[in-house]
Amino acid sequence: MNEPSSQSVWRFAPSPNGLLHLGHALSALANYDAARAAGGRFLLRIEDIDRTRARAEFEQAIYEDLAWLGLTWEQPVRRQSEHFEDYARALERLDAMGLIYPCFCTRADIARAVADHPDWPRDPDGAPIYPGTCRHLDSPARSQRLTAGLRAVMRLNMEEALARVDHRIGWREYGRGEEPRDVRAEPWAWGDVVVARRDVPTSYHLSVVVDDAIQGVTDIMRGRDLFAATSIHRLLQDLLELPPPRYHHHPLILDSNGGKLSKSKLSKSLRDLRAEGATPADIRRMAHLPPA
Repeated sequence: MNEPSSQSVWRFAPSPNGLLHLGHALSALANYDAARAAGGRFLLRIEDIDRTRARAEFEQAIYEDLAWLGLTWEQPVRRQSEHFEDYARALERLDAMGLIYPCFCTRADIARAVADHPDWPRDPDGAPIYPGTCRHLDSPARSQRLTAGLRAVMRLNMEEALARVDHRIGWREYGRGEEPRDVRAEPWAWGDVVVARRDVPTSYHLSVVVDDAIQGVTDIMRGRDLFAATSIHRLLQDLLELPPPRYHHHPLILDSNGGKLSKSKLSKSLRDLRAEGATPADIRRMAHLPPA
C-alpha cells in the first residue's frame, strides 16, 4: 500500500449542526497534538453540506470552543458548502465510468421492499442494504421519472465499482503505541451507497475523500465509529485515483449508559463543561490525553 511521503497534514472536520462535545474535543486535540509532534500542519474544515441543519451560530461556536482549548489552525478554513463544484466534478467522473445511477426510492420505499425479508442484510450502520430497485431501470424509465419532477439520489453501483479496482484494497491503520497493520477494505458490506443527495451534488462519503485529496491530507485521525466507512472512502479514492492517507481510529468516549456521545442525544457540550468550571486541562484529562 502506498503511503504519503510529504510533510504530514492533519485535520479536524466537524459539522456545524450542534455544539461540540467531549468526543469532538478528543478528535480535535489528538489531531492537533499529532500534527505538532510530527512537525506537520493542522487544518480545520467545516463539513456543512447538510444545509437544512447547518447553522452559522454552531459554526461560530466551533471556532470559539477550539480556540478555548488552545488550538490554532491554518487560514482560510475550507467550508464544504463553498466547493460543490469540486464534488460535482468527481461525480461526473464516476458517471463517465458508468458507475452511478439515479435512485428515486425513499427510506420508506426501501423499508417496504425488505419488510417481508427479516434476514435482509444490513450495512455496518444498521440500515438495510439497498435492494437495487432503481439499478435495473432502463434509460427511458429514468428519464420519464426525472421529467415528471421526481428527485433522485445518486448511488454507486457497488458490483461495477468493485470490478474496476483491486478487490484487495485496504489501508494502513495506525494505533497509539502500536505497530501499523494492514486492513482489508470491505466496501461491499455497504451495498450501493449514496454518493449524491437529492438536495446537493455530493454525500459525506464523496465530499470527504475529495476534500482530503484537495487539501493534501496525509493522516486522518477519527473515532472508531467511522472505521467501517473507511472501506467506502478507500474504494472512492481508488476509483477517482486519489492518494490514500494514513488512518488512525481512536476509541470513543462513552456516556454513562455505554453509548457514544452525540449531538442528537444532547450530550453535554464543551460549553456546558466550561460553564461548570472545567478548564482546557480538565478537558484533556477527561479525554484521556496527556497535558499540553
